[in-house]
Amino acid sequence: ALLCLGAACLLCRGFDPRAWLLLMPRGRLLSAAELARYRGAEGEPGLYLAVLGRVFDVERGRKHYGPGGAYSGLAGRDASRAFATGDFTPAGLVDDVSALSQGEMLAILSWLSFYGDNYEAVGKLVGRFYDENGAPTEALRQAEAAIEEALKFKAESEQRKQQFPPCNSEWSSAKGSRFWCSSQSGGVNRNWAGVPRKLYQPGSRESHCVCVRTSGPQWGQPASTPHSDRGDLDNPHLEEYEGCHPLAQQCVLT
Repeated sequence: ALLCLGAACLLCRGFDPRAWLLLMPRGRLLSAAELARYRGAEGEPGLYLAVLGRVFDVERGRKHYGPGGAYSGLAGRDASRAFATGDFTPAGLVDDVSALSQGEMLAILSWLSFYGDNYEAVGKLVGRFYDENGAPTEALRQAEAAIEEALKFKAESEQRKQQFPPCNSEWSSAKGSRFWCSSQSGGVNRNWAGVPRKLYQPGSRESHCVCVRTSGPQWGQPASTPHSDRGDLDNPHLEEYEGCHPLAQQCVLT
């Protein structure tokens, strides 16, 4: 859980971890058997771990990754899956990332960037992600494609949140549901408050409450071009709340 939380914090800082995804690692090629010798125990040659086949020397983090450390299970192997799931059982300490969600793939990318920024990259692990010549495998290409798709989806989600910030909401058995908008609702600071509307995703009948601009041009349309001065009220994926005034900043449903 701590690994996933840390990755989330890294993403929130606004840095672009894509650079480490695109950078081809250099250094020696290690087999799984060779990497297993680098668990940091007495008499072993060092303390390494791998993420998506990239091998890092984590001796500086011995208290975390060395014998007895909280993350000692990550040492001497590629446990990419665990960086996303926090599962440190034998079933979780594996390099198979093929069935992970977009958010989990972004967590792996964040940790890849973290190790690249804080530890020395020493080579590549021959196996799932690199072949015996050090060339990327189809599994690595698929993982990278999944990460790129997750990054694209995250960027689009952030853009949608700027256009349609979530409403404030509360519910009680006595008063029912209340939705309202302010210039900071949804955690989006802006110079308008908006009015509550149901926003539907294309092809779905599930909706959630968002705040919608009521004046100016539509989202993405230059203010200098002719427009209806209705903001995004005419977006086809929006629906008014029945029984609420269409321009009220608050809507109460009993």
